[in-house]
Amino acid sequence: MADEEPRLTARRPRADAQRNRVRLLDTAKSTFAEKGAAAGLEEIARAAGVGVGTLYRHFPTRDALIEAVYRNETAHLAEAAERLTATRSPTEALREWMLVFVDYMATKQGMSEALNAMTDGPAGLYAASGAQIKQSMAMLCDRAVAAGEIQLGMEPLDLLRAVASVANISSGPDQRQSAMRLVDILVTGLEKSARDDAGRSIAAPAKGAPRQESRRLKP
Repeated sequence: MADEEPRLTARRPRADAQRNRVRLLDTAKSTFAEKGAAAGLEEIARAAGVGVGTLYRHFPTRDALIEAVYRNETAHLAEAAERLTATRSPTEALREWMLVFVDYMATKQGMSEALNAMTDGPAGLYAASGAQIKQSMAMLCDRAVAAGEIQLGMEPLDLLRAVASVANISSGPDQRQSAMRLVDILVTGLEKSARDDAGRSIAAPAKGAPRQESRRLKP
């Protein structure tokens, strides 16, 4: 036990550092959304309850912090796709992920001023995140189509654009409720397309036939 205690003690700074990083990312996200490019790093550090030196140890520049916040949100979106695939039915996974995507778009819109103020601009970030998002959408759509739960008569990218439109038009205090209703309309339409007038699935492949897959998104 005596030998283990130094090792446990040595781990604590790393755990504290990780907590500080997460706190800084969460605080920066909300502060950039509220104040845009006018948000100050000292203000963010103070609101996160850490010193500005701690902020700079994690994020040496303002652009590094903005980039980290955006990449963190994209990572959460990709993780949500994996988690929902493992815990939800195909259609429910697709529906819930689309709502997570709506939240992601709201964060992106809130941070747009800060992102556009980056020295090199946000184009590189958008390209990298776009590839991840398209991959997640294709995976979820393929799973729902293969299960016979939906029929997708369009590219997954077109469905993604429809969800992005939901995010763009849903604003105000009841934003998420509006988005949920519109996402439900989209998913219900996909489910209805997969069934005949008697309610039988027409999207599921016949026994021994190759599975139908949604059209793959090009990276």
